[in-house]
Amino acid sequence: MEPYSPAWSLPKEPPDGHRFRELSDVDPAPLWNAMQHVARGKAIQEPDLGSFFHTTILNHEDFPSALAARVVSILATPRLPNKVIRDAIDEAINDDLRIVSSAVLDIVAAYERDPACQDHATPFLFFKGFQALLAYRLAHWLWHQGRTSLALLVQNKVSADLGVDIHPAARIGQGIMMDHATGVVIGETAVVDDDVSILHHVTLGGTGKESGDRHPKVRHGVLLGAGCKVIGNIVVGTGAMVGAGSVVLSDVPPNVTVAGVPARVIGRAKSSKPGLTMDHRLP
Repeated sequence: MEPYSPAWSLPKEPPDGHRFRELSDVDPAPLWNAMQHVARGKAIQEPDLGSFFHTTILNHEDFPSALAARVVSILATPRLPNKVIRDAIDEAINDDLRIVSSAVLDIVAAYERDPACQDHATPFLFFKGFQALLAYRLAHWLWHQGRTSLALLVQNKVSADLGVDIHPAARIGQGIMMDHATGVVIGETAVVDDDVSILHHVTLGGTGKESGDRHPKVRHGVLLGAGCKVIGNIVVGTGAMVGAGSVVLSDVPPNVTVAGVPARVIGRAKSSKPGLTMDHRLP
């Protein structure tokens, strides 16, 4: 196959930092065309997997229909029959445009930030970080429809099968990249803003047995290094970086790097949005 080079790109970011203020700005059609092109090439390259590429991408008329089918394939079990999941995701997509726009931006985030991601179909097909986020977005919609038992069953299935445990009530933005994703835990009242990158074994946890708002708030463009633990109702400021293995127990100012146990400020972040640049070097 020739080197992959998509003939499209997302809109450039304006000075206010919000590329996608309107959901209509996120058109899935160019991404979908690129994914189909890649899937056709993969089917030729690996003919024994042709049925997989057709079932997941090539047999679908558009991105939302492929997205719904992917959710079913991730979640369906005897406890969660195909029809239950398919009806739920179809209703969710029709009710909330953010599910589709978030999936587009999460795929692009993986492609732009992960050097192991060589094309736009790969996260959709193979990356459990993207798949866990996709399932979370269904669970989050179910939670806010009052269907908490089904939402928690989705959470349980993803936790057991993918090793990623995201409470359905957590609030997670768009353009999220979970690299490897194994061991990621995000608690009930956690908030993750847009363009955040989260590495494996990251915990956004609460403290003790207290109830109410007890989990971290991670602001725009943050990078959370592998194995870091951010505990309690604290804020990780815009553009901050948390070093691998750190334990964060207090607020992190914007645009700094913190590291250590407990974490402390050790300098400025290497960029204004380390979640986009993925620069893990300490000052």
